[in-house]
Amino acid sequence: MSGQRPAAPVAPRPGTGGRPGPRGGPAAWMGAAGMPTEKSMDFRGSGARFLRELRSERLVLVGVVVLAVASVTLSVIGPKLLGNATNVIFDGVAGRLLPAGITKEQAVAGLRAQGQDQQADMLQGMNVVPGQGIDFDQLRTILLVVLLVYLGAFLFGWIQGRLTAGVVQRTVYTLREKVEAKLSRLPLSYVDGQPRGELLSKVTNDIDNVAQSLQQTLSQLITSVLTVVGVLAMMFWISPLLALIALVTVPLSVWIAAMIAKRSRPQFIDQWAQTGQLNAHIEEMYTGHSLVTVFGRQQEAAEVFAERNEKLYQSSFKAQFISGTIQPALGFVSNVNYLIVAVVGGLWVASGTMSLGDVQAFIQYSRQFSQPINQIASMANLLQSGVASAERVFALLDAPEQDPDPAEPVTPDQPVRGRVAFENVAFSYSPDKPLIEDLSLVAEPGQTIAIVGPTGAGKTTLVNLLMRFYEVDSGRITLDGVDTRDMTRHALRSQMGMVLQDTWLFGGTLAENIAYGVDGATHEEIVAAAEATHVDRFVRTLTDGYGTVVDDEGSNVSAGEKQLLTIARAFLADPSILILDEATSSVDTRTEVLVQQAMNALRAGRTSFVIAHRLSTIRDADVILVMEHGAIVEQGSHDELLAAEGAYARLYASQFAAAVSPVE
Repeated sequence: MSGQRPAAPVAPRPGTGGRPGPRGGPAAWMGAAGMPTEKSMDFRGSGARFLRELRSERLVLVGVVVLAVASVTLSVIGPKLLGNATNVIFDGVAGRLLPAGITKEQAVAGLRAQGQDQQADMLQGMNVVPGQGIDFDQLRTILLVVLLVYLGAFLFGWIQGRLTAGVVQRTVYTLREKVEAKLSRLPLSYVDGQPRGELLSKVTNDIDNVAQSLQQTLSQLITSVLTVVGVLAMMFWISPLLALIALVTVPLSVWIAAMIAKRSRPQFIDQWAQTGQLNAHIEEMYTGHSLVTVFGRQQEAAEVFAERNEKLYQSSFKAQFISGTIQPALGFVSNVNYLIVAVVGGLWVASGTMSLGDVQAFIQYSRQFSQPINQIASMANLLQSGVASAERVFALLDAPEQDPDPAEPVTPDQPVRGRVAFENVAFSYSPDKPLIEDLSLVAEPGQTIAIVGPTGAGKTTLVNLLMRFYEVDSGRITLDGVDTRDMTRHALRSQMGMVLQDTWLFGGTLAENIAYGVDGATHEEIVAAAEATHVDRFVRTLTDGYGTVVDDEGSNVSAGEKQLLTIARAFLADPSILILDEATSSVDTRTEVLVQQAMNALRAGRTSFVIAHRLSTIRDADVILVMEHGAIVEQGSHDELLAAEGAYARLYASQFAAAVSPVE
């Protein structure tokens, strides 16, 4: 986006083989970096871009403008008609005081003969009939017309407001759809490099703020601008000279509004940046609450919260206070304008230059003229805040996307056999820190490939490359001889089932969670998968059985039960390739034996990749790969690797030796 600084590179997360990871969990007190509080802002460019989002509503907006013109036209006619009513009353009162049977000219001449020239001038400018009082029929007609005019203005304004609400909500609805679609096209590296609270803040808070700002400003801005034009036309119609006098204060009002808006703009930018940081911290502390408590970091978390909350308070206070001074400042200028108009108009009524009704109407118009200008100026804070949020959303929409799927994708022969080959693969999360270099391996159909090694060796990275969560820098990965980059991501991933160490359940029933990867799965199929993975035994102990509702955190089932549910989910999906990343890490020893039996049945005839730290779970693997620093340093069967007395033998001995020597 124009005017925006390039984002700083994301630092690798310790213990992930150099890859940047999601900043969830209690990372704030471990030095997790937040978003920068200052960003350059192209207010005009971002505002114009957001207006382009309204292009699909062009016809409705034309209708809104037409209705606004009709409403404003009727509204600005009202004071002039009321001025006529005032003239009828004032003329009637004055005529009642004059003797009947004479003309207005004779009454004026009589006053001049008595030396009352000022009263004569005033009477000369009035439309009176000596001896005749208030014409109530004419007054009734004028008031009825005024009532109909204001009623019409209300109806047109009401319809305009309804149409505007539809325009705003449809536009924001479309914007949310674009953001949702964008999230599905973002590479995993972008999501890994963003604090989750910051990303959620853009998707929720910022879009809501855009909607609120647009709702409150769109209709009012159109009405205010038209009111200024209409009122100005009426003022020049009544008295061009008095209109010019009244306009003397307009440049001062514009200058004041511009200066205040200029000072408040950076504060609104900072306000929403600080909001994102605070949300990120709260989200991290909430998801990692148990660890924060265990490590006794509540005080540090509270201090970080207090610090960021204070920064948000300061930026919000400055933004709202500075923008809030627009109204009183322009109110003062408006009162000065009112004073000038009232004094000059009163002198002109006394001299007979203007009628009392015209002066009354002009004073109303001067107030109406100042009010929309004040409203436009007061909307500056909403516009500043809304455009600041819109720019954050646009920054998300402009983020680099993952490479598109090929225009003419290639699909392996069906059914997929599951032969996976890594051919001279090289990959790094950061260009200056190579992780995998010239890695080659072949997994034959039906083989179980176990991947072991120390933390950060690149085990999970290997799986991420296979799933195309990240793209290889060089070399290629093939499935049944087809380069995975020549396949669509959906076609590739639909052949794979994955069970991760970090379990994930969504808000729904247990049956829905098990059937997540299979559309239209029957209850019998769900139960069969649950029985095969030993989920059925604990589900039947629950009151509602498979209809038991779990929340999105899965707080009403244990960690081991959650992992069993994810295993059942993969079992039901019946994939050609199975990926198990520490899939039994959260189950007890007895359950592990049962799950291993189920996994042996599941892996039959399927290519399986098993990432394991617990070496007892992979002794029957066809091939065991030992990785260190992104390279395969050993491979072979369990017995072959033990006999080689290399890296695998050392890992195995460290887990099963009777005693461990102290580290010097």
